[in-house]
Amino acid sequence: MTSSALPLPTPRCLGEPRCLWPAQATLGEGTLWSPRERALYWVDILERTLHCWHADDGSRRSWHFEEEISAVAERVNAPGLLVTLRRGFAFFDPARPERAPAYLHQPEPTLPGNRFNDGKCDAQGRFWGGTMDFACEAPTGALYRFDPDGQCTRHAHGFAVTNGPTWSADGRTLYFNDTVRGRVLAYDFEPEAGTLSNEREWLRFAPGDGVPDGMTTDAAGRIWIAHWGGACVSCHDPVSAAELSRIVLPTSHITNCAFGGDDFCTLFITSACSGLSDAQRVAEPLAGGLFSVRIDSPGLPAPMFGG
Repeated sequence: MTSSALPLPTPRCLGEPRCLWPAQATLGEGTLWSPRERALYWVDILERTLHCWHADDGSRRSWHFEEEISAVAERVNAPGLLVTLRRGFAFFDPARPERAPAYLHQPEPTLPGNRFNDGKCDAQGRFWGGTMDFACEAPTGALYRFDPDGQCTRHAHGFAVTNGPTWSADGRTLYFNDTVRGRVLAYDFEPEAGTLSNEREWLRFAPGDGVPDGMTTDAAGRIWIAHWGGACVSCHDPVSAAELSRIVLPTSHITNCAFGGDDFCTLFITSACSGLSDAQRVAEPLAGGLFSVRIDSPGLPAPMFGG
């Protein structure tokens, strides 16, 4: 997984989490920090909306789509974003919103009950995105690799809900969440070929601790995981999976996290209103908000899509 067998130091929060955008998102997800725009992109999947929060002045923009949008990545050689819509991969340029995104590839034409969920790029510029059953019940989801030349390859499969992935600091391990079963899987990752092998359970969430949702890796190689139903983000050693620290949030369903800011020491965190009872919504007025918290050590820039 990583060359170091020594446990990593415990990161510290520099203050309490604050809500940047009380958006009341039905299903916030897809956090992506854009260094070139000094902005945080994120999505509300079920409301079919892409959001952008600008660090310079706190301004906000939103774009609405005709179907669900679940994950985003910046492009290396062109303006705009690679996005996952309900059925597959597309390009969208926020500066040209009059141009509706057109599908580049739809990998599951025989599974109309599925939709795309979480995803991100590897260091080689390939996008890895997972699908899931819209009802979160049938094990019809899979993990796909979408290459800059348009080739799409299915890898792991048999999941009701997928989340992640993220990679170890040396790029030799891919972590992927089998959310409904409450476990994080690890695979040996071959960076040049973009292939997976040796699936194993790396971490299983304890009862009452929610289930693993989105996650990211920091510059030290630690793995940060959002807890759906657990009201927190936890930080783990990449080898032992031991929990090193925990950030408690003021709402139950925490969905994704990504490092950003000029020094990459700000952790941005999304959440969701979906699945909360009426009583919980009253008790958790910031549910569905976008949060941030300062950490005493940095994360990593998100790799861009190579196409």
